[in-house]
Amino acid sequence: MALVLNEDQALIKDTAREFCASKAPVAQLRKLRDDQDPLGYSSDTWQQMAELGWAGIVIPEAHGGTEFGWMALGAVLEEQGRHLTASPLFSTVVLGAGALLLGGSDSQHSDLLPKIAAGELTLALALEESPHHNPFGSALSAKQEGDGWVLKGDKQFVFDGHSADQLLVAARTNGKSGDRDGLSLFLVAADAAGVTRTRSAMVDSRNAANIEFGSVRVQTNALVGAVGRAADVLEPLLDRARICMAAEMLGTMDEAFARTLAYLRERKQFGVVIGSFQGLKHRAADMFTEIELARSTVLDALSALDANRDDVPLLAALAKAKAGEALHTVSLEALQMHGGVGMTDEFDVGLFLKRARVQEQAFGGRAFQRDRYATLARF
Repeated sequence: MALVLNEDQALIKDTAREFCASKAPVAQLRKLRDDQDPLGYSSDTWQQMAELGWAGIVIPEAHGGTEFGWMALGAVLEEQGRHLTASPLFSTVVLGAGALLLGGSDSQHSDLLPKIAAGELTLALALEESPHHNPFGSALSAKQEGDGWVLKGDKQFVFDGHSADQLLVAARTNGKSGDRDGLSLFLVAADAAGVTRTRSAMVDSRNAANIEFGSVRVQTNALVGAVGRAADVLEPLLDRARICMAAEMLGTMDEAFARTLAYLRERKQFGVVIGSFQGLKHRAADMFTEIELARSTVLDALSALDANRDDVPLLAALAKAKAGEALHTVSLEALQMHGGVGMTDEFDVGLFLKRARVQEQAFGGRAFQRDRYATLARF
């Protein structure tokens, strides 16, 4: 159980912090939002990230990746969370490449993974169909016709779904919504006939879309994994997603805390800085404690991924639940300690609160994760 970064991982994290601060800071997110940029991120910045090896950070060297592992990817995502960086890294690498690594065929590996590692291909996972996370709730149907399949239905809250080159679509080939068995995973070209993408205006300016699949035809080789067995891919994939989202959340809460401390040291009331008030000192200490507890769960979960430990599902639920709890507390306290100005768009702290609320719900909120932990632990 490694709760510290090794020398290489620390170097990657330092590089990511410097890069995001200079090339993809909060100011870039603001500009993308205010300009209503159709892509939602800078393609030049994304290419620079790929050149740094981030797009291939968990992809084997045989397929053009660097294979630095999940702890290194978590370090990068933490820094992206710290700067609210807009990029397709999560959707393409954690979800897209992650699904292919878990369930893809040899030909899919050789065809797609090198393009992902080079930053030439972006992916998005189309899973959710309701306002709440429901891993097996897909009702979108896939019916076999001739030498292929026909997909029909709708998906919601697809991270980077409006801009991805290809979509990984969870579809029901048998059974009913909610059944673990009967789900299949398909690769669908985003510009395929019958695909209609509508970008969602997220409160935190994160990129997402609702997608309609109107009798979309795909070939048999579009299948990722076995027919009806997508859950065998989705379960470990979503555990990875929860851990990586928790890593991103760690960066978000850490930066919100740092900005709050800076404000407490400069804002004056009654002739003294408000950071000298004992009540605010105690609240800041509570925030710090929550962050460090969350950090330990995230690092342990990332370490478990790299070691392929059996307790990954438990740690995924624990890390996401604890990160959600800590981020909720820190983001609220950050806003309250800033006072009324924290609600204005002029101050960045409000952006961190908005991002926090979306991160908390992605891939299951605290209640979902606690229930999953209890189920796995057989409470």
